[in-house]
Amino acid sequence: MLDCLIVGGGPAGLITAVYLARFRRDARIIDAGGSRAALIPTSHNYPGFPDGISGRELLVRLREQARRYGATLTAGNVEQLERVADGTFRARAGTEMLEARTVVIATGAMDVEPALPNIKDAIRSGLVRHCPICDGFEVIDKVVAVIGRGLKGVNEARFLRHYTDKLTLFTLGAGDDIAPEDRASLAACGITVVDEALAEVCTQEGQIVGLQTRDGQTYRFDTLYSALGCHVRSDLARAAGAACDSVGQIIVDERLRTTVPGLYAVGDVCNDLNQIAVGAGHAAIAATTIHNAFRVGTVLEPS
Repeated sequence: MLDCLIVGGGPAGLITAVYLARFRRDARIIDAGGSRAALIPTSHNYPGFPDGISGRELLVRLREQARRYGATLTAGNVEQLERVADGTFRARAGTEMLEARTVVIATGAMDVEPALPNIKDAIRSGLVRHCPICDGFEVIDKVVAVIGRGLKGVNEARFLRHYTDKLTLFTLGAGDDIAPEDRASLAACGITVVDEALAEVCTQEGQIVGLQTRDGQTYRFDTLYSALGCHVRSDLARAAGAACDSVGQIIVDERLRTTVPGLYAVGDVCNDLNQIAVGAGHAAIAATTIHNAFRVGTVLEPS
């Protein structure tokens, strides 16, 4: 019987494990892989790394830190999770059955990617980006393309206008999704809107360097932002009875407790700011709440 099962081995899950292990709690991570942090070429806004750190390197360091204090990390996929009559949890990961007094869902979210060639390599190289909060500073005065539909695309372009005036929003043929007043506001701040569907992606030495529309025009840029939204990986929590909002994010309170007693959620799966620093804060709060619940007897201590 684990003190805590952590589902997901991205930064939020790993930092939760670090805290719980240092609280001398028996914590285990089951990680299906695929954390989008691994695609970050260099993060310049994560605290403590003035020269930046790659997502992969950060994950390596966090795994080592969690293991150093006694947390167990296992590759696998938790396919089923349920709360049983005595208030504990039972999970199935492949052929293995797990029991835990508490569970932390740290399954994150995955970006909806544009249909472009070699998209993963383009993301790792920094040519295709998803988060101007993270890296808008890096595109100051550069030529930037945004792919997005409706208000999501409009808001991404508006946000990036703070960093550069060389912006083009590609609606992928869904121009009708943009309200006239939003289109007017984009024009007022010098953002070009292209409603033509894409016909071709221009590459050079394996890198995406431009987009060609069906009317034959080619647009070249330094960086492409994808604003097509993301899929929140909350299915497991929902199946266990946790309430989610209209976009699928798990509803939590100020201590990261879901609507199911003993079930917690941290990181992008329950917050749309999608920042590693936010996930780290969630991890500290959730792990401390779990530890204190054991101490005061809200959750039964191991016999």
